Amino acid sequence: MPTTLQTDLSEPRTPLEHEIAELGPWFHNIHLPDGTQTAPGHPLGDFPTYKWRVISPNLPEDMTGWTALDIGCNAGFYSLQLAARGADVTGIDINDHYLNQARWAAEQFALGSRIQFLHKQVYELAFTEDSYDLILFMGVFYHLRHPLLALDIVSEKFEKLLVFQTLTMPGEQVFVFEDDLTIDDRLLLLHPAWPKMAFIEKSLAGDPTNWWAPNHAAVLAMLRSCGLRPLKNPGHEIYFCRRDEQCKTDVNREELSIAAKSVAQLNSPSMKTK
Repeated sequence: MPTTLQTDLSEPRTPLEHEIAELGPWFHNIHLPDGTQTAPGHPLGDFPTYKWRVISPNLPEDMTGWTALDIGCNAGFYSLQLAARGADVTGIDINDHYLNQARWAAEQFALGSRIQFLHKQVYELAFTEDSYDLILFMGVFYHLRHPLLALDIVSEKFEKLLVFQTLTMPGEQVFVFEDDLTIDDRLLLLHPAWPKMAFIEKSLAGDPTNWWAPNHAAVLAMLRSCGLRPLKNPGHEIYFCRRDEQCKTDVNREELSIAAKSVAQLNSPSMKTK
């Protein structure tokens, strides 16, 4: 588990702080009901509260009756926020360390009846009929070896809204191009505003799973190709989307199914017996 951006609570004094320290290190700084924080010395500041302040005004204050999926839920910060608004939330992650933190945090807020946390990877969503009103797909895409496959799967699992966030490379320009390029037009691919995604072979910010960094144009293009219409971009690297089959690139359904099953089996012991 990369530790560069994780924090341990130093010098715990109260029984609650000792519990936090035992569950550490923490990537989410969660403000508990009594004001205690799980990662007050976080290197990114009050993370992810400052991201939630950008997202939250764009979601209903009352989400009673909504179902939500939090992909890569980590310690459950976003799951807790959605449940507090009345949504029934499922949080998934592949790291039991974070899932233990999330379940503990849900107990502190007495929200356990509204949230379930599951050990599951995003590719496994291809093999369930479950659908959600809202999906948060944040801070995960660039950690995946097969990111576009994951986005194809996620695009078919929500009804109302997808909130997508990914690490990006600098640049906000968007290249306007024809629907089809000739083989001799490939120099256009070098244009700074052409949709492109950098591959990081070694490590970024001390994390060897930071594999990808698309530019803004590539994020928009990939969302559209998966049948997602970007509605708004309320903050840096954050995209609100709805489904729009008219903009979806034709997908070979058999290829998608085989790829999803193969990747899931490679990464999940539970899938290897299916």
